[in-house]
Amino acid sequence: MKRARRAAPGPLPVLGLLLLGALPGLWTVLLRRETAALPEPRPPAGQSPGRWGWGRSPAARGESGGGGQKTFRTLLAVPAAATDREERYAEERLAVTNSQPAGDTASPVERGIFWSRELEEQVPPGFAAEEAAAWLSAARAARVASLERGGCGRSSNRLARLSDGSRACVRYGINPEQIQGEALSYHLAGVLGMQERLPPMALALVEARGRQWEPVREELRGSHWAEGAVVSLTRWVDNLTAVVAPAPWGAETGAGRRLQPLSAGELDGLSPSQLVELVQWSDLILFDYLTANFDRLVSNLFSLQWDPRVMLRATSNLLRAPDGGLVFMDNEAGLVHGYRLLAMWDPYNEPLLRSVCVFREGTARRVAELHRRRSAAAELRRRYRAREPLWARLGFLSERQAELLQARVDFVHRHIAHCRAQ
Repeated sequence: MKRARRAAPGPLPVLGLLLLGALPGLWTVLLRRETAALPEPRPPAGQSPGRWGWGRSPAARGESGGGGQKTFRTLLAVPAAATDREERYAEERLAVTNSQPAGDTASPVERGIFWSRELEEQVPPGFAAEEAAAWLSAARAARVASLERGGCGRSSNRLARLSDGSRACVRYGINPEQIQGEALSYHLAGVLGMQERLPPMALALVEARGRQWEPVREELRGSHWAEGAVVSLTRWVDNLTAVVAPAPWGAETGAGRRLQPLSAGELDGLSPSQLVELVQWSDLILFDYLTANFDRLVSNLFSLQWDPRVMLRATSNLLRAPDGGLVFMDNEAGLVHGYRLLAMWDPYNEPLLRSVCVFREGTARRVAELHRRRSAAAELRRRYRAREPLWARLGFLSERQAELLQARVDFVHRHIAHCRAQ
């Protein structure tokens, strides 16, 4: 027996279905046209938000409100009230910075891609080489008078008071490669000519019966540090404050948005203090790319997928000194640990590097020399061995890690050349 065949629908019902399917798209187009027709909110008199939105509210930047606290750094979760205070601090700082009078008409950029010498001279000096060397010598010779919990990151770290009266953060790594990464990152900053932005750091050997640690033998037992472990001593710095990422990285990086490039043509209307901060950020982003450090601005960018307001909060492991100088803290995720996780974090680190097209000329020159001589790992090894007595306890980069460092130097050099050619 043959089954009855179902009649095909006529042309009119099909046309009706097509029209119904098109209605949502037509509605979207109408909404977009209506939104585009609305005038853009004007800033208050005397303020110039610029392309990057310096001083604009989250609503004006198109960021959604609310959002949970689910960020990459869940171990440092902050109560909601504290989070609100951080966000208000971010907005207030952006607004205050924007209210400062602009400088003279001299260009902040020379030859298209380099910060001007006049602008670089305004950058706070940071930790001078002579001062750092004196502290390192004293810290290695001093005895540890006391160890205190808190103030230095992880619960395994301690704040040490030394016999000369100074203080230092003692960092005990979950594994030795974290301390190795901290030390190597510090000395790579020296190779690049930006070590003044990092607090002085030395390695120390934990020996409960040794001269340096004997006064705190009982505290060592409670710390659960392994005898013979290598820790880092980092100079304690008073009166540091949190840093919120400035535009373009902080203000225009909502979900689904690309980072706006920091280039010479986008600096009009910025105050001297804003420009001085951007000089330091350009070094920081280049440094974090070379070391593959994911535990600073990159971790905030990663958290945008959960929290659209994370860029209004403090940047991890970055603090500001009273004179306005940025301090690149806690670099243990760099080089060794970071190089193991390139596949996960380079999708964030590489666009961040590409967002910078203005550089300190000295930094660019050093990158060019390391590229031309293909000597990044060799120069880092030479400096590390000459300046860190305990270098052999942790060793150096593996051959593969050394190749990765050179490859990243080469990539930065090509990026600078690309910026110059634009």
